Amino acid sequence: MTAESVLALFRATGALLEGHFRLSSGLHSNGYMQCAIVLQDPARASELGAALAGAVRALSPTVVLSPALGGIVIGHEVARALGVRAIFAERVDAHLLLRRGFSLAPTDRVLVVEDVVTTGKSTKETMLVAEQAGATVVGAASIVDRSGGRTDVGVPFSALAAIDLPIWDPTACPLCAQQVPVVKPGSRPIPSS
Repeated sequence: MTAESVLALFRATGALLEGHFRLSSGLHSNGYMQCAIVLQDPARASELGAALAGAVRALSPTVVLSPALGGIVIGHEVARALGVRAIFAERVDAHLLLRRGFSLAPTDRVLVVEDVVTTGKSTKETMLVAEQAGATVVGAASIVDRSGGRTDVGVPFSALAAIDLPIWDPTACPLCAQQVPVVKPGSRPIPSS
């Protein structure tokens, strides 16, 4: 699976949105990657998970940890392809935590998997969950890196595709200046701007 084929899949399914979006980071953009549209097809989700697993297999993870909600499906599919456990962290009072009986041990080698990475903030928050549990984070991965390949989360990072979608602070957003209505399509509550 090539980066071009991944981006073509997003375009063909209508998952690459254009407009004026407020991202979960609070930043604004003219593009949004709606991975849930792509991942709703189990065969497609499995194919993407297998491709991502192939890119990270050498890291020898023993568990895949994803942030809820967007990372759960792809994290599960990557874990399935790697033959390891899949768990997720979820937000409670704005903090990511392991719940539902999930746990990590000091012997665990954790791969953090997300659907899309923009600034790396959620990835780093998820890595912190693993580190606080005493586990070792061996890498991170996502279907799409929307920073155009500039993402640095402090561990080896793999993405099936990179696309350079601009992001702006709301105070410097050209779309806000043009009074284009802003939409928040993601799942995480965002800070007010």
